[in-house]
Amino acid sequence: MIHLTKIVAAILVLLAIALGGYAWVLSRQPAKAPPVATAPAAAASSTARVPTFAVVVAAKPVAAGQAIPADAVRVAQLPINPAGAFTETAAVVGRVPVFDIGEGTPLLEGQLASGLAMRVEEGERAVAVKADEVMGVGNKVQPGDFVDVFVMLKSDGKDIDRTQARLLLSRKRVLAFGTASLDGLPSRNPEGRSNPQQQQQQQRAEAARTAVLAVPVAEINRLTLGESAGRLLLALRNPLDTALPDPALLAELPPALQPPAPRRGEPARAPLEGLDSAQAGLTAVDLATGGGAAARRLVADARASAAAAAPRPATAAAAAPRAGMEVEMIRGDRSETIRY
Repeated sequence: MIHLTKIVAAILVLLAIALGGYAWVLSRQPAKAPPVATAPAAAASSTARVPTFAVVVAAKPVAAGQAIPADAVRVAQLPINPAGAFTETAAVVGRVPVFDIGEGTPLLEGQLASGLAMRVEEGERAVAVKADEVMGVGNKVQPGDFVDVFVMLKSDGKDIDRTQARLLLSRKRVLAFGTASLDGLPSRNPEGRSNPQQQQQQQRAEAARTAVLAVPVAEINRLTLGESAGRLLLALRNPLDTALPDPALLAELPPALQPPAPRRGEPARAPLEGLDSAQAGLTAVDLATGGGAAARRLVADARASAAAAAPRPATAAAAAPRAGMEVEMIRGDRSETIRY
């Protein structure tokens, strides 16, 4: 019994010595630094970071009605991405703003000119004329087609002495016909894909009432006079057919307003063209007769015949014979008889 007690005491002593040595070893090691709380800092930095978007902005003020030059726009990183914004400068260079845009302002689709006006070439104007099924080739005319415009003028005893039909304008581009237009967006099916055939059927469901043509500004007077004095007819032509009538075969129609004559020593004035020709205008008589002196004389004779055939009141002054001579004076599209 005494021997067992000594053995247990010896084991406890050895265990105490071992624990003391382990404690001494631990005391000799350097103390470790406390762990750094990096996770909260990283979370805070990610929260402070704001996403940016590439947006085209004005690098300098841009005036309305003028094409945007390449040096007037740049791409900036903005914290907002407005609806209708652009990401590349090539998409806005050459386009025309509808109002002034200040420096640093994002360029949006709604700020730039669009629609049918952008389909009109320089020197042309979009002109609408009345249309129906017969005039529009049975409603087969579509935007983008090329047509010849014929006119039928009926004799009225005033400006038109004989009923005539002739080619008025040749190879004019159709910008719109009825509800169909070159700037119209294609209709979409439920899957979101374009369906041109369905679009054409929807556009032709309504009867066309107008046709919009791209006409050179100098020829608009012909079109407006032809529509007011007669009936227009569109003739559909193949777009590959580029034949045009020879303008040298017929004399140019004189303008309704004559420019002032050049002063002595000044060179002769060049024929009016473009906007100047449109400003000078055109008379219905010249459109119907070709503007020649002989043609004007035929119109004057037709007027005189119509006036002679018209019934006159049986008054004493009218019934009394008139002595003397008569001279007829023609001034433009007016005829006047002077008696003396």
